[in-house]
Amino acid sequence: MRRADRLFLIIHALRGRRSALPAHQLSATLGVSVRTVYRDIVDLQLSGVPIEGEAGVGYVLRKGADIPPLMFDGDELEALVTGTRFVRAFGGPRLAAAARAALLKIEAVLPPALQARAQRTRIYAPARGDRIEASGVIDRLHAAIEARQVLAIRYCDGDGRDSEREIEPLCLAFWGGSWTLGAWCRLRAGFRNFRPDRMDAFDGTGERFDDSAERGLQAYLRAVGSDGWI
Repeated sequence: MRRADRLFLIIHALRGRRSALPAHQLSATLGVSVRTVYRDIVDLQLSGVPIEGEAGVGYVLRKGADIPPLMFDGDELEALVTGTRFVRAFGGPRLAAAARAALLKIEAVLPPALQARAQRTRIYAPARGDRIEASGVIDRLHAAIEARQVLAIRYCDGDGRDSEREIEPLCLAFWGGSWTLGAWCRLRAGFRNFRPDRMDAFDGTGERFDDSAERGLQAYLRAVGSDGWI
């Protein structure tokens, strides 16, 4: 996480609080040491941010430095909390960190009643280390999609047939129990869906592809019938 992002999150974490927020809680949320939190707090204070408190006690924003709460009702907030929990469990490490940071920002500016509602949400998505998301594969595929990077893959289909292909990755879809990668397959000269857990290996070829009208994302979505996709 960039330092500028970390300082921003500290300010948001302190907004709207009536009690002091301990440095160790900020440390756990941001994934940095307590010493780093102390140093960041001092830097924010020196830059004029009205933070009060001390090490070992906790920190608050001076009264009057608050901002209006976000206008969410209880059901909207519960949907956001549940959604971020699912992203943290199934989205891979990069999106998990982003979801955690987003939820911190949201909860930091909520009034006490809605903060309590967020903490009472009883829909969970437990993370497990044996799922493919924990391996970093989803993050790597997502990065290849963003970079429009041609991939060379070794793939084993549902019938146990092995093949080597070059593909142009277009999107990832999660079906509740498994992921699929939507792509243009150069071997088959058509759109195909690949299960990441059936890829024996994949690497970038160094070639980039264009998101063309004939075989880009919109063409893929039309081909697979994307009604109901969100």
